[in-house]
Amino acid sequence: MAQELGIIFLFDVDDTLLDNDRFKGDLGRYVLSTFGKEANDRLWAIYEEERVKHGYADFLGTLERFRLEHIHNQEVLRLATWVVDYPFADCLYPDALAVVRHVSQWGLPVILTDGDGVFQPHKLERSGLYGAFGGHVLNYVHKENELDAVQRAYPARHYVLIDDKLSLLNAVKRAWGNRVTTVFAKQGHYANDAQAVAKEAPADIAIAHIADLMTHDFSALAPA
Repeated sequence: MAQELGIIFLFDVDDTLLDNDRFKGDLGRYVLSTFGKEANDRLWAIYEEERVKHGYADFLGTLERFRLEHIHNQEVLRLATWVVDYPFADCLYPDALAVVRHVSQWGLPVILTDGDGVFQPHKLERSGLYGAFGGHVLNYVHKENELDAVQRAYPARHYVLIDDKLSLLNAVKRAWGNRVTTVFAKQGHYANDAQAVAKEAPADIAIAHIADLMTHDFSALAPA
């Protein structure tokens, strides 16, 4: 087991550090302009089917199924190139990387994300997040079910979890109790689902934008 650290800051990626809704919007507009409305509707229907089946957004599986359904359309090959070459660095929220540097004065920042084993790492590399976190990345299917693995990989006296899903924050709070400080980043479609949010207990800290963490002082959590 790794040596226990004081504080670990666990950062979600999609709609926490990176505006994934923006990427999906750009993708939808590209498919709409290239293939038409019916094909665009079909793309997102496949996306939802794959998300339910795997428990995460499987863009590669979605694109492969879409390709097979449009196998005789030469433009379908360019769709894959468009996705792979997408400038994810442009989707980072303002001051996202500055926030990582800010919290590092009190502990180690680590990415804790859900996703597939190819596209999600590619997104982290293209966005610059992999380098910004010094390669400290954990990528699971359902991260709330991998808390023991998180503790084995990065044992710490205290954790700070930053995420846009309040239900996930509360699940981790129930598991770790006072060992975790939960931070609710109210960004993206999950965080703006008022009905879903109303069913959940509030997080320890709520911020409107990830940049708001720049004003937070975590020295009280640090060992004396």
